Amino acid sequence: QVQLVESGGGLVQAGGSLRLSCAASGSIFSIHRMGWYRQAPGKQRELVATISSTGTTTYGSGVKGRFTISRDNAKNAVYLQMNSLKPEDTAVYYCHDWNTGNWGQGTQVTVSS
Repeated sequence: QVQLVESGGGLVQAGGSLRLSCAASGSIFSIHRMGWYRQAPGKQRELVATISSTGTTTYGSGVKGRFTISRDNAKNAVYLQMNSLKPEDTAVYYCHDWNTGNWGQGTQVTVSS
């Protein structure tokens, strides 16, 4: 079973950048569609970005142009580069494997104004 472990969250000022990483176990990671989601307090979990096995990406409307999802299949890893961060980006960010339905434990991102 594929397990997902996120890292890279933290506290950053508005306008700053963070890079989240998601390390996946499992030998068939390369064929899985992967995604990043986030959940702010009192709100529903929302899609941030997805990336297919071939590198095709999609983004949520609130992050397009600021966030970039990428993957390194040799390292079984997915990344989320977040630039021009805003206070409304504050949330717990989760890595998700669309093929297995697995979720990571989440990493907190806090953007101060």
